[in-house]
Amino acid sequence: MRTMTQNQKAAAKRRLVGTVVSERMQKTRVIAITRLKQHPKYLLRYKVTRKFHAHDERNEYHVGDRVVIEETRPLSKTKRWSITGKA
Repeated sequence: MRTMTQNQKAAAKRRLVGTVVSERMQKTRVIAITRLKQHPKYLLRYKVTRKFHAHDERNEYHVGDRVVIEETRPLSKTKRWSITGKA
């Protein structure tokens, strides 16, 4: 079994798939990530939505588009993700 070196761990960036919900800011899109969670006691499934600010250099993605976002260095106070393409 191979183990990851320190550089490979740093290079492994998280990727998420979500929907663009806002395009009001220049070069920034708000992405909603929805997932299902299960209640530990009652075993009911419910939706949890988180919103992320993602960098969109060319303003090419619009509301309703499904996109893939990737973790990146901090670009502003709230932006830590960048859009890599459509899902």
